[in-house]
Amino acid sequence: MMIRFLTVMLLLGAGTVRADHFEHYVNPVLEKAISDGKNVKELKEITSTQLAEFGDVLADTADAMLIVRTNDDRFAKLLVQPARQRFEKNKQVPMLLVEKFITYKESTERTAKAKGENVHIYPGQRLNLDIGQFVPEKLGGDLLVEETGKDGFTLKPLGNAKLYVLTKPIADVVPKKAEKLAIGATFESRFFIGKYKLYDDGRRSGTLNLEVNESGEVGGTFYSDRDGAKYDVKGMIGSQRHAITFSIKFPQIEQSFNGFLFTGNGKAICGSSKLQDRETGFYAERVEE
Repeated sequence: MMIRFLTVMLLLGAGTVRADHFEHYVNPVLEKAISDGKNVKELKEITSTQLAEFGDVLADTADAMLIVRTNDDRFAKLLVQPARQRFEKNKQVPMLLVEKFITYKESTERTAKAKGENVHIYPGQRLNLDIGQFVPEKLGGDLLVEETGKDGFTLKPLGNAKLYVLTKPIADVVPKKAEKLAIGATFESRFFIGKYKLYDDGRRSGTLNLEVNESGEVGGTFYSDRDGAKYDVKGMIGSQRHAITFSIKFPQIEQSFNGFLFTGNGKAICGSSKLQDRETGFYAERVEE
């Protein structure tokens, strides 16, 4: 059984922005996976030893991927692995390490109801995935970790919650790797097409997907990092082909962006944004999948 010792946890920023496979298992994908049952297995409970056997299903992580249908009838996904935490000099406690989890709002693609990272669940603790918090026994919860022996534990769904493990990747969920963008001597508006990580004034961030037609009209979507909510994007390529103007339509307001794509490698868009009367800076870094 593969067990991780936890003494210090570091979050390291990669030099190149990449999207992991877990990200693509959004709400409709989870619902379909459970309904057809071809790539998941329902569990009444699972031990830490058994849990380790379901690692490496997703190509870019050794963690197991769990899916939970919560007591409030929402879908949640978790990347987990068995671990032990060291306390004092010679004391070690088994636990479930949740690398990340997301519970989706019903009837949305990827809007989060609750989410978290690096969550330690020790024996006796109950996790309510609809609120993303530990709760006492009288308030139920969706998952319970129970100690079984010196080094192990058992994970159980509670109440009407249902627990599933991903047994094999779902075909076509993760997009095929796009051809590497090659910037030629003549700059073309199609070079804008793709996925970007957008950072706005150090206050907001999200995933920007841009499409451009032959007339230079821009369309696409923006997914907020705050809760995963989806917003429409519309715009136009400028008179200079490396210039772009687009707007993101939020529920109560519209934000405009004016920027330029790097003509040397096409890896970033930089410029200014305007929200109401406030003008600030933004940049968007191309995501390589």
